Amino acid sequence: MLRRIILAIIVLGAAGLVVGYLIFARTTNGYLSLKSLVTPAQGLEKLGELIKYRADVPQIRQSILICGAVGGGIGLVGAAVAGGGRRRRR
Repeated sequence: MLRRIILAIIVLGAAGLVVGYLIFARTTNGYLSLKSLVTPAQGLEKLGELIKYRADVPQIRQSILICGAVGGGIGLVGAAVAGGGRRRRR
């Protein structure tokens, strides 16, 4: 049962990150690159295309991580509720 809960947290957390990226990483030129979201904020001056989006990147990063956390929370609650009624008999 614990394995199923952990798997649900990982899968739905990853799905939440993908959904968060699709919602929040959209710009006028398309989507922000994953590299720009992973690099530290002080290193963004080197990337010429992202200078005007530099102030928004930490906020975008936070929104994406919140979506991943919500997905993981849904996975935790959903798997715990779905598996709570089943008990193995020895």
